[in-house]
Parts: sequence; structure tokens; C-alpha cells
Amino acid sequence: MLPLTGLRILELGHYIAAPFATRLLADMGAEVIKIEPPEGDPVRGWGSTQNGHPIWFSVHGRNKLSVTLDLKNPRDRARILALAAKSDAVVENFRPGYLERIGLSPAALHAANPNLIIARISGYGQDGPYRDKPAFGAIGEAMGGLRHLTANPGQSEYPPPRCGVSISDDLAGMYAAMALVSACWGVKAGNHAGRVVDVDLVSSVFSLMEGMLPEYGLFGWVRQPQGAAIKTAAPTNTYPCADGKWLCIAGNSDLIFKRLMTAIGRDDLGADPRMANNAGRCDNAPELDAAIADWTRTRTAKQAEDVLEAAEVPCSRLYDMKDCVEDPHFQARSLVMPVQDPLLGQVLHPAAPFRFDGVAPEAMVRWTGPAAGAHNAKIFRELLGEAS
Repeated sequence: MLPLTGLRILELGHYIAAPFATRLLADMGAEVIKIEPPEGDPVRGWGSTQNGHPIWFSVHGRNKLSVTLDLKNPRDRARILALAAKSDAVVENFRPGYLERIGLSPAALHAANPNLIIARISGYGQDGPYRDKPAFGAIGEAMGGLRHLTANPGQSEYPPPRCGVSISDDLAGMYAAMALVSACWGVKAGNHAGRVVDVDLVSSVFSLMEGMLPEYGLFGWVRQPQGAAIKTAAPTNTYPCADGKWLCIAGNSDLIFKRLMTAIGRDDLGADPRMANNAGRCDNAPELDAAIADWTRTRTAKQAEDVLEAAEVPCSRLYDMKDCVEDPHFQARSLVMPVQDPLLGQVLHPAAPFRFDGVAPEAMVRWTGPAAGAHNAKIFRELLGEAS
């Protein structure tokens, strides 16, 4: 049995953040009822399709029950309140104020179910001067401080790149899932103070900025882009190889650094007093990076990786999706799961990113993302008592 078996969650979510939160909760066993508009979640129109069905939604909507309801319809809003009365939590990511305007405010939901946990995800939060501004994931990256750091020094004519996935939505979804489970525990323990959870994209990204805020507060320092390096540890960077590929190396502890220098034939640097600790290596990072790059350029990425792995130096080639699928560790851990999707045929899913003792990874993917409204009859009959 999965750990969240018996927890029922209504997802009033669209696009990414709230559905990502509920996907994690559903992977852990929660019963998630996804409320979609009659035409389906807009995210169903994103990305590639197979047989007219969106491929991404196979993962994005997995383990969920899909019900189509029109939030502008009074009868359907009454159905949502009735479902909330039979649920433990609601997750939503509409713009602040929208649910209040249509009669589904926290007060209305709590009137239906006083113990209901309501996790609200938005761009800027439920209060503050920016609460009403629209936002997507890119805005969370930009305002939260992440996009400033993704630039390469000396390339100011190019915009700092995004990381390639909707990182701020996913972070907010993870925080919302964690806060929701915490709030459910609080209610079980008799603490009703946390029944409404407020998570936003900007705060979620901002929370990752490590030591940058105290550095600014104490010294007035503003951390600047470092490219593939990082200011606080050395050597750690991504180095060019003879086959045109890149190798990420993290040799920044004292012992690992010495092993790295021996592996690349630079025991002189390993014994250099300037490099005896991390602070000294950070001060001399350009010299170290140049020495390491001189070595990696003489080998393919795989050859360099093999040498450094033998020396127990943390390193990895930069994987693309083909590399992930073919890697024996991914296969041994069942990180790539072939799943039969009735809408798509066989499709590859990523495994849930957590393991529970006694639960096979395959048990967490119980079904794939369903068609919009696939469970209308089931939910309306079993939970609302409506005739089929």
C-alpha cells in the first residue's frame, strides 16, 4: 500500500504547477480528482501528440481521475463544493481572487468541509502589490533571481538562457505538495491554523538562492553569473573534451581535489599550498580550470570520465535523453519505465523520484493520464450519488 492511500485531493489546476503537485501526491497513493474545463486542461495542447493525444499528459495526468466541469456553471460549482465535502484537500493555481469571484473561496470551501486543506499556487502569492499580475514559470525564474545566474560571463549581448524545463512551476508544485501533507498532519493533530497554504513561483525560486541573501545583507555583494562554475567551491566546472562533448567535474573537497590532480598528472597543483583548502582554490579557480581543461581536451568525454571514476572523483558527461534511457544505472533503478497507455500505446514514463521500502517503483504508476472527463460517470455516481 502506498503511503498516501486514503487521501483524496481535488485538483482545480491547469497548466503546470498545481498538476505537478498533484502528480507527486498521486504517485504516493493519493486519490486525485482532476477538475478540467469541458474542453480539457489547456496544457493538453502543449507538445507532441500521438493519435491526436498529447504525449506529455500521459505523465502529467497519471494516476489521476479526470472530471470535466464548467466553473462558470452554478450546478457544476455546486458539484465542486459537494466533492470538497468528501475530500481532504484542494490544490488550485488560478490567479488570486478568481475562486472568490465565482463562489469557491476558502470560506465557501470550508463551509462545505471545515477540515479541508486548500493549497493555493500563484505567480506572486495571495497578497502583496503584485498579487494580481499574471505570471508563468519564466517570470518566477526571472524575478526569483535564477535567470540572472544562468548567463555566461562576458556574453552580455546574449540573454541568460532558461534551464529548459518549467523549473519555477515544478518547484512551487513540490513545495505545495510538501506543505499540503504537512497541513493534513496538522489537522489530524488538531491544529487548524494551516488550512490554507499559500505558495508562489517567485518565492519558490527565491528560496534556492543559498547564501546570496545573507551575503548581500552583510557585505552588499550581488552574486554575478559564473557560467558553468560556482563562486563558492573549486574546482567544479564543465570542461571541453576531444569529441566535442562536455564533462562535469566536482573536485572541490580537499581529498577529492588531490585525487583529481593525481589523475590528471598535476600532483604539483595538488601539493601547492595555495590550493590547500577550498578558499584558496576559489581564489585560483581560473588556473585550476585551465589545467583540468588542458587534460580533458586530450580525451573523449567517456575516456576522461572513466579515468576520473577510477580515481573516485565525482564527474559525469552531460546526458541527453538518449543517454538517460540507455544508462545501466537508470535501467537498474527503473528510472525509465515502459508503460502501456490506452491512448498512445507503449510510452516511456519517468519513475517517481522517491522510493518507499516494500513498494516497487512500477506500483506508483497505476495508470496513465486519462482523456478529459474519462471519470465523470464514476465520480458523479459514486461520490455525488447522481444517476449514470
